[in-house]
Amino acid sequence: MDERRTVKVSKYVSKHLRHQPERIGLALDSQGWVEIDALIAAAAAHGFAFSRAELDHVVATNDKKRFAVEGTRIRASQGHTVAVDLGLPQAEPPAYLYHGTVASALAPIRTEGLLPMRRHHVHLSPDRETATRVGARRGRPVVLSVDAGAMHRDGHVFRLSANGVWLVDAVPPEYLRLP
Repeated sequence: MDERRTVKVSKYVSKHLRHQPERIGLALDSQGWVEIDALIAAAAAHGFAFSRAELDHVVATNDKKRFAVEGTRIRASQGHTVAVDLGLPQAEPPAYLYHGTVASALAPIRTEGLLPMRRHHVHLSPDRETATRVGARRGRPVVLSVDAGAMHRDGHVFRLSANGVWLVDAVPPEYLRLP
């Protein structure tokens, strides 16, 4: 499967498992799972056909491990704008986590902190390199350090997704180290 096709299938699946399942007639269960055969059939019925082999390739090779497969079901690992409960247990984070953004976003972050915006959680990376890649998707990246250890001690709840992304409801500005 060529790289462009892999990216195209990945984006299509991500869009419909995270944001708009109803657009192609899918109904996610309460934890975001859908039958793989139903996803493939719905995509084909809406003009974007792909095979199970192509989907398996996307799941196996995605560098961000965006998708989880359990038996005959698939779901997005995190980043939903639709209501799902991923059932992720609380976890103690490392002392510091990181968030990639761009300079134009810094002014509101300084006053409001990090907010989930349209998603259910703020996404934090375990290392600067990952946060840099995340921020670079929108321009020249700026990496913020999050004092996750202090947040956890102060009662903020962290969860770790299957693909290593840390999730938290919000990050108040006092826990951020900004450039």
